[in-house]
Amino acid sequence: MRIGFGAPVSGAWATPENLARFAIRAEQAGYASLWSFQRLLVPEGSGMEPVYHSVLDPLTALAYAAAGTSRIRLGVAVINLPFVSPAYLAKQAATVDVLSRGRLDLGLGIGWMPEEFAATGASMARRGARTAEYLAVLRTLWAGGIAEHAGEFYQVPRGTVAPVPVQPGGPPVLLGGLARAALERAGRIADGWVTSSRTDLSRIAEGIGVIRAAAAAAGRDPDSLRIICRGVLRVGAEAPAPGGDGRMLLSGSTDQIREDTRWLAGQGVTEVFYDLNWDPRIGSPDADPAAATARAEEILETLAPAGD
Repeated sequence: MRIGFGAPVSGAWATPENLARFAIRAEQAGYASLWSFQRLLVPEGSGMEPVYHSVLDPLTALAYAAAGTSRIRLGVAVINLPFVSPAYLAKQAATVDVLSRGRLDLGLGIGWMPEEFAATGASMARRGARTAEYLAVLRTLWAGGIAEHAGEFYQVPRGTVAPVPVQPGGPPVLLGGLARAALERAGRIADGWVTSSRTDLSRIAEGIGVIRAAAAAAGRDPDSLRIICRGVLRVGAEAPAPGGDGRMLLSGSTDQIREDTRWLAGQGVTEVFYDLNWDPRIGSPDADPAAATARAEEILETLAPAGD
């Protein structure tokens, strides 16, 4: 089990100083990875959670964090692929991989909010069907040399795209999603699965089973896939589980959170990253910046994996 940390990309603590400082401190404290996420638009009157109200661009934030670090991996969970062409994202991801000397993990989703599709000129139709071809374009462009693609959804004229990523074949591609079709797709074509903030972690073994069965059916090694869990922390308060039966995982005391992390490892999770952006006292734009930063620092240090 690897332990990562959510970068300060949302709300009061998402400042240039904090992004650089928390990236460096997470690396020093032994965290394996640093994660960002994407939110383009908050529809007026939508009542969305505070975490979504002010969010830095995920790849730009990771490139910024890369400058002050050297070992910690840099992940995004997730970018919604319908919002940007595969050729453009291939260039962005390759750039971050080069600047970080081969540390990028690229999480992709298919999106769900109609307003964001409208804002980007994207279509919600057949977004799942587009995913396999999208990944094929990324990997073709990352391979180097002369590349071209002519498919049902995407066209890339014959030519070269450089620089290529440092990681051979490009950054690992992780797929998100909760529906069975999304889980099976991750098993068939991706390097792993990354959960969302809405995933019921108490039932995560069911999703992992679907992914691994799909991988085996596709002739892949199920154990080679990474299972990455966004750890939405609620430190200090026991949040009710979905349905109100018991305690939500990764809530309560730090000892309870550590025990939950060990339990998730036993379910087949290969990496958890502790994400404080969902804590309204940290990730809300209305939170006090000094108090948000102090709370985040205390939690980072207390849950640091270096001493485990």
